[in-house]
Amino acid sequence: MSSNKGVAYIKPGVVEVQNIDYPKLALGDRKCNHGVILKVVSTNICGSDQHMVRGRTTAPEGLVLGHEITGEVIEAGRDVEFIKVGDLVSVPFNIACGRCRNCKEGKTGICLNVNPSRPGAAYGYVDMGGWVGGQAQYVMVPYADFNLLKFPDKDQAMEKIKDLTLLSDIFPTGYHGAVTAGVGPGSIVYVAGAGPVGLASAAACQLLGAACVIVGDMIQERLDQARSFGCETVDLRKDASLPEQIASIVGVPEVDAAVDCVGFEAHGHGHDAGHEHPATVLNSAMDVTRAGGAIGIPGLYVTDDPGAKDDKAKKGMLSIRIGLGWAKSHAFYTGQCPVMKYHRQLMQAILYDKIQIAKAVNVQVISLEDAPKGYKDFDQGAAKKFVLDPHGMVPA
Repeated sequence: MSSNKGVAYIKPGVVEVQNIDYPKLALGDRKCNHGVILKVVSTNICGSDQHMVRGRTTAPEGLVLGHEITGEVIEAGRDVEFIKVGDLVSVPFNIACGRCRNCKEGKTGICLNVNPSRPGAAYGYVDMGGWVGGQAQYVMVPYADFNLLKFPDKDQAMEKIKDLTLLSDIFPTGYHGAVTAGVGPGSIVYVAGAGPVGLASAAACQLLGAACVIVGDMIQERLDQARSFGCETVDLRKDASLPEQIASIVGVPEVDAAVDCVGFEAHGHGHDAGHEHPATVLNSAMDVTRAGGAIGIPGLYVTDDPGAKDDKAKKGMLSIRIGLGWAKSHAFYTGQCPVMKYHRQLMQAILYDKIQIAKAVNVQVISLEDAPKGYKDFDQGAAKKFVLDPHGMVPA
């Protein structure tokens, strides 16, 4: 039996690299003839993982983490027709059957057949079906023909693997936030949060033709990273309000579209900085988005938050100023990004040098063994996207 190692959640603030089971082509006691086993080439640490590691979800001890996976096929089930051993593939973080009503409508983030608890599933994530995560050396992927995106030229893909590894989640997720906010040529956009998803969304806004992308955060290193590829920035630690800071950039205190890339662990602005206010980004977005505009919400909001400061927030009940959004006729778009809706087009944008997404989010490649340190650095606000290299395959 081959060996395998993976990054496991132990308790709040603690992850460990452990020996884990080598994957099988099986779903419990049932043979998974439609699946493949991947040798993981790259797998990324995501802000969503950090929510679990901080103890802000009901994640169980021992959960193998990781839903951003790129790998080489080393074994394929007998029913896999179009994906072959040796193929280099991107794995959407959404697990989708391809057969249910939602999958057939392109809503692969809420597949009805892959999670007995609720629609939608993901690798290595709490309440998302119990699937083993991909921050490991090897992982099993079901419904391979439907889910996997094969890179057309393996050598070319390895040369751009630092960019292509972002196709499993954050690049499509950031792009989805921009698209659902209605970003297009000439748009003025506010992106809340300069973590990896926020930076990816800002780059996606530029790809979509935005005239001005304004990124807000409270960590100077992340604001500097946003400015490095042409974004304007607002420092949310300042006493000046968000509308005032936006007006100082574009002349008016509003934008055409806003993207919430923060989610439920948001903190207050200005004099209230440092105090957690889970609805503050949503309320701020409504405040600055013009009447008739839209707000994309790829930032994560949860149904259970044991670390919340009040009882309502523990159940995902937030103090959202919905009356303001209603009065301004705002459109809101929430939920997981359906990665398959975008990943092929975004792959082509990478391969044809239309975007340098790894540079925008500041990819840093580390070993699987260094994952615990990567989690700690990321939790402290490092302006980096940590990519794990379990087999030493990522070119320097």
